[in-house]
Amino acid sequence: MLYVQQSLAPDEELLYVGKFHWFYDVQAVMNLVWGVVFAISLLVAFATLSYELPENMSEYLIVGEIEEGDGWLVIVRKLHPAIKLFSLLIFLMGIVKFAQMIVIKVTTEIVVTNNRIIYKRGLVARNIGEMSIDRIESISVTQSIWGRIFDFGQLFIHGMGVGELRLPNLAEPLKFRRALEKARSG
Repeated sequence: MLYVQQSLAPDEELLYVGKFHWFYDVQAVMNLVWGVVFAISLLVAFATLSYELPENMSEYLIVGEIEEGDGWLVIVRKLHPAIKLFSLLIFLMGIVKFAQMIVIKVTTEIVVTNNRIIYKRGLVARNIGEMSIDRIESISVTQSIWGRIFDFGQLFIHGMGVGELRLPNLAEPLKFRRALEKARSG
């Protein structure tokens, strides 16, 4: 919360700090898991396929000869480099998506103070949205079925005029909305 602490006015106090739900962490980890699963599935599929293809067609998949006692790891090592490279790229896509989601989580600050709402996102390039509490016209909460069950949801804060803050899925969105309502009335 470095940005928020730097930008607080002397008479301003924090009322509520918005947090990502644990479901967001599960989604990030699942990107890793699916990257591993798809990469291994691709290697296993091509290794299995190389057993069933005629010899003149399997030369495009396998570099070298498959012998009778070769195990899965030996066959995967003999796969064509393009197949192994493609599998590596799928795995790396899972890692990159995981890293992207974690960086977003770590660099996002969502705070309600007694004067305004602050939404800061970004590591190198910042995206900052601030709205004065007295300029808030309406607050909309959107929750899916999973959001209702696990208590997370997305908030849309509409300001007077054209301003709108669209917040990501947060844990306990109704508490966040109550904190905004408390700041508006107090």
